[in-house]
Amino acid sequence: MFRYVLAIVAGLAIVPFQTAIAGATTLMAQVDLSRQEMVVTHRGQVKYRWKVSTGRGSYRTPTGSYSPKWLSKYHKSRKYNNAPMPYAIFFRGGYAVHGTNEISRLGRPASHGCVRLDPKNAATLFSLVEREGFNNTRIIITQ
Repeated sequence: MFRYVLAIVAGLAIVPFQTAIAGATTLMAQVDLSRQEMVVTHRGQVKYRWKVSTGRGSYRTPTGSYSPKWLSKYHKSRKYNNAPMPYAIFFRGGYAVHGTNEISRLGRPASHGCVRLDPKNAATLFSLVEREGFNNTRIIITQ
């Protein structure tokens, strides 16, 4: 699962460090639409269980397995009146996992298709994605 690589640090020393082999998933965010819950697994250990809000009515959250495509820490929706989308992790077109200021609606469908989290939880996930990298992160959304 991991390999050791020798790296030259500041041109002076050679030190080993661990790097994930290409394609190894070290971070998984699994969203269960029926339970309105996200389970975050990091390096094989369940680290967090958070309430989410996903697509309501005809606004469906896409199911499937995705890698993050891009990040935006202070994103605002161009489509929905500049609605704040802090710590946005875009995974398919305009769909993202992001923080919301409508915390009281977490635990039930309320979005236009995105996966909403408490902003503190979104910040935690955002930081993990930055650290682990897009290729080592999977966002899995199931019914």
